[in-house]
Amino acid sequence: MTEKSGKFQRIVLKIAISLIVLFAVNFSVHAEEEGSGKRTDFILHHIKNSHEWHIATFGHTHITVPLPVIVYSTDNGLEFFMSSDFKDEHHKAIEHSGYFIDDHDHLKPVNADRKILDLSITKNVASMLLSVVILFSVFISVAKRYKNNTLSPPKGLQSLIEPIIIFVRDQIAVPIIGEKKYQRFLPYLLTVFFFIWINNLLGLLPAAANLTGNIAVTMTLSIFTLIITLFSGNKNYWKHIFNTPGVPWWLKIPVPLMPIVELNGVFTKPLALMIRLFANITAGHIIILSVISLIFIFQSLVIGPVAVIFGVFMNLIELLVAFIQAFVFTLLSAIYFSQAVEDHHEEEPEKIAA
Repeated sequence: MTEKSGKFQRIVLKIAISLIVLFAVNFSVHAEEEGSGKRTDFILHHIKNSHEWHIATFGHTHITVPLPVIVYSTDNGLEFFMSSDFKDEHHKAIEHSGYFIDDHDHLKPVNADRKILDLSITKNVASMLLSVVILFSVFISVAKRYKNNTLSPPKGLQSLIEPIIIFVRDQIAVPIIGEKKYQRFLPYLLTVFFFIWINNLLGLLPAAANLTGNIAVTMTLSIFTLIITLFSGNKNYWKHIFNTPGVPWWLKIPVPLMPIVELNGVFTKPLALMIRLFANITAGHIIILSVISLIFIFQSLVIGPVAVIFGVFMNLIELLVAFIQAFVFTLLSAIYFSQAVEDHHEEEPEKIAA
């Protein structure tokens, strides 16, 4: 058991060092080409969305995967291109069919008066589709094994997935929501947990997309949690918002101060979910790339090993953060669902004679 644990630790350490080296090679070549003033742009380029999937840059050679550019306009309707149509042989931005991609990677019409809708398959969208394929493949495979033989011990992917499913059920859903009501929320909790966790891990790979570090993605997940909470709310939930028990009447009538505060809290909770996931994942990427950039800023043999060691350490921490952030988002979603379906058995307050 100890030998297996030691082998696993060595494998994880080798993977982390490999990731740091790949990031460093790509960073150094890019820095030499663009100059020291572009290092910040490189870091921001790594964490933002894009119309192409950039893998690496070697000298003047850019290794990229072109992605579909889909645009709708009132005059031309739907139009389909590839992101490579908007780059020349030197990877410089060019116009194509009346459109161009600006420095912020936004598709814009040459004629500013034209109204367009960008429906392109961007890097984040492609990464999300990839994660969906992975999730479907894993869970369909595991489900087939349960269907074929429910009595045999778990093997392969099943032995990895089953403990996590039980963990989400027994440590999050059942204790927080309750044994009687957790089942209708469990599919969503499992889905959001594995979706965030898998995409957090994919985001740590070299040249990977920063999907869960995109605030639009975290906002969408938070909106799903908000919608489920609102539609699951029972009469006690809404009574607590609009007629909070134990609050003096003058805080509710004539100025509904407490209802306004409680209603505001309904929408600030998912807002906190959105910002927490976005900020933590984005900060992790920025810290790792910033540590690597120290090598090329100081250009010192002393700083190099220190930066690599600290970068490996941060990468290992990010593996833990990937799980923690998925756990926290799922946990808080379960808490909101619990508040929405909780039954209050409160005694009538005694009437005090005036």
